Amino acid sequence: IYAFRGARVGNMADFEREYRVARVVKLEQNYRSGGHILDAANGLIAHNERRLGKNLRTDAGAGEPVRVHESVSDYAEAQWVLEELQQLHRGGLARSETALLYRSNAQSRVLESALFNAAIPYRVYGGLRFFERAEVKHALAYLRLLENLDDDTSFLRVVNFPARGIGARSIEQLQDAARASGRSLAQSVGAVAGKAGANLQQFVQLVQRMREATRGVTLREIIEHMLHESGLVEFYKTDKEGADRIENLEELVNAAESFVMQEGFGKDAVALPLDEQAGAPDIAPDAETGEIQSPLAAFLTHAALEAGDNQAGAGQDAVQLMTVHSAKGLEFDAVFITGLEEGLFPHENSLSDGDGLEEERRLMYVAITRARKRLYLSYSQTRLLHGQTRYNIKSRFLEELPEASLRWLTPRQAGFGSGYAREYQQAWGRGSGPGGIVGVGRVDRNLRAPWAAPPPPAPREDQGGLRVGQTVFHNKFGEGVITTLEGRGPDARAQVQFGRHGSKWLALGVAKLTPVD
Repeated sequence: IYAFRGARVGNMADFEREYRVARVVKLEQNYRSGGHILDAANGLIAHNERRLGKNLRTDAGAGEPVRVHESVSDYAEAQWVLEELQQLHRGGLARSETALLYRSNAQSRVLESALFNAAIPYRVYGGLRFFERAEVKHALAYLRLLENLDDDTSFLRVVNFPARGIGARSIEQLQDAARASGRSLAQSVGAVAGKAGANLQQFVQLVQRMREATRGVTLREIIEHMLHESGLVEFYKTDKEGADRIENLEELVNAAESFVMQEGFGKDAVALPLDEQAGAPDIAPDAETGEIQSPLAAFLTHAALEAGDNQAGAGQDAVQLMTVHSAKGLEFDAVFITGLEEGLFPHENSLSDGDGLEEERRLMYVAITRARKRLYLSYSQTRLLHGQTRYNIKSRFLEELPEASLRWLTPRQAGFGSGYAREYQQAWGRGSGPGGIVGVGRVDRNLRAPWAAPPPPAPREDQGGLRVGQTVFHNKFGEGVITTLEGRGPDARAQVQFGRHGSKWLALGVAKLTPVD
């Protein structure tokens, strides 16, 4: 079915010609999807020139139109998906009957983060969650060593990755020396003799050089420097699945950039380890424990939390996440196809190759026909790439769908709305963090079609709309209960007990808490 698995689109045409097939029977009746979904698939694939020709049909009626949504950013897109998922679930649809599809693995990170923060169970089908992927774990291990060279677990993970000629026997000698002296592995490298000892010394010196080179820089710059100096990027360039792995490493930069903004550090905050900047303005108390943390330490704590044992277990009703490639052969009542932008879907590697573009269109055809009852297509004006905001053009595939089968949830435009883009750029530029992003995202929700569920009530700036003991919803931390209220107006704050994230003090003018009925 896929070219990357060896399929060739001309195989069936060759068969028909070489065996002089007199009669071709086309299996065109579909027993899965509604008429609008099939019309969308037929309209899309008709733009491929190299095909035998087939038009799917159904006796099940037109069904619901295909819903199309434009968001201001990838984070606003994830928030909109989250709201629709919650609405579908409240309407009685099992979470396991909803699927979030994306073109490349790296796109899962923003969706996973939104689901995790809202405590919605999810399962990554045919793959690993973002922070569980080997290349991401390797990168985080290097970052932990920059924060604390005496972290033995991280040391063992990357001391010989990429390979540095340090074998298992050398590691055993190092561990024996560390136990005997009661010191860390890094502090004990001098106890290993010979070439292996020299290689160990070089590794420790590498970490120390990276640590020295990243003094006074931002978290994004630390990660970018580490990825290249550690050799991870060069190693994966020669790996069979290297392109996807490098995309995931680049997405780690995006994860860090969004984290420092959401946590209020600011994107330009210096992210050196705490012992090198004690008392500096870029460090802040952790909202849960009160411990003073640098942006780097706080991000590593956040990554460890998301990487914890929180994926849905066997038999649990959970939202399904997967790449379009993994979705072949599966079907769901509701399907979301996200990231429909030029360069993402169709993928940038296919844009200069006619055959590649037709392969991408076949992938989109597969994605569309996974949906039984309801199909959502979404794209965003801006998306983080390498820690920088990139302005996008919506996918050509959206223009190839029959208009009669679509329902636009946001006003349709030839390009992206310049007003939305300006507002997002201004919010990002003045360092407003999630308030700016979510605020712009509210524009999308206010413009939704009349049949959609109304947006949640707007939060009050003072305490008038909130009370102790009330259940509220926070975009990042999910549902929680207010335990304390203090202050008035711009100084108002609340202490909220969240089930997953513990107790948090939140500024009400920023946190945007929504009461839960």
